Amino acid sequence: MKNSPTGILLLNMGGPDSLEDVPGFLFNLFSDREIIRLGPAFLQKPLAWFISRRRSPKSQNIYRKIGGSSPLRRITEEQASALGRTLAHDGDFIIKVAMRYWEPSAKEAVVQMRDMGIERIIALPLYPHYTKATSGSSLNDLRKACSTVAPHIVLNEISSWPTEPHYIKALAKRISEGVKSFAEQPFQLVYSAHSLPVSFIQQGDPYVDELNKTIFEIEKLTGIAGKLCYQSRSGPVEWLSPSTSDMIQTLADTGCKNILMMPISFVSDHVETLYEIDMQFKEEAETLGMRLESTPALNCDPLFIEGLRELVLEQLQ
Repeated sequence: MKNSPTGILLLNMGGPDSLEDVPGFLFNLFSDREIIRLGPAFLQKPLAWFISRRRSPKSQNIYRKIGGSSPLRRITEEQASALGRTLAHDGDFIIKVAMRYWEPSAKEAVVQMRDMGIERIIALPLYPHYTKATSGSSLNDLRKACSTVAPHIVLNEISSWPTEPHYIKALAKRISEGVKSFAEQPFQLVYSAHSLPVSFIQQGDPYVDELNKTIFEIEKLTGIAGKLCYQSRSGPVEWLSPSTSDMIQTLADTGCKNILMMPISFVSDHVETLYEIDMQFKEEAETLGMRLESTPALNCDPLFIEGLRELVLEQLQ
């Protein structure tokens, strides 16, 4: 193992590479019984197929508005390249990406690493805050892939990193830059995170606690108090509240005129930032007589990439 490169696998959700890919992507998503149970187990895939076909036209229309595809694979591969350059003097690393609901899959990535002689993989989910719906599902998928195609590979996992110092500094810097757009006018900072069913939290999922840890560290640097809300809910179960739309309405009711919104649980641009925040929520705010500006996703921000490097080096030690 000492003479072989260390594999680093960046794990992400994935997204359709074209409008034609949308039904298949949605089918993969709704087939994941770890995050959504569609009746008895034997009905999961038939129901997933039905739901994905029913929802595809609406989803395709949304992806059409952001360019006809998800940029998530491209951005994740750019992050992998940037991380490789940052780690160039720290050792021998081979960095790949694996998408949970699209390509390349964890199995594909592990096979590639196995065939390159890699005997150790560090799994780094690009989700700062752990929940079984994101990091948990991706890591389970990776474990199954390793046990199937490369059981000899040693797998080290980084489950979450809500207070990684470079990540926190990068977010604080985004806020400080966003404040300038209001030119001394009063504003409300709003953190928008991906929502979860309340039942996940009741069962011990640490997601909300980890979000609050991140916010606490950010606000130590910025001195600006923000409000947390949740976006991207679907289905009839009870979801975390308040929703982002409800938060916008509440702020309008109190006379707020300016909102600075940070996508707190998203480190890369995809449909939640490019459509929901930058189009849908911005339009909702305008309708209510408010101005909404968003902080850009971290993507390949050098501070953020340095944070990923630190996580890898800590895991090596």
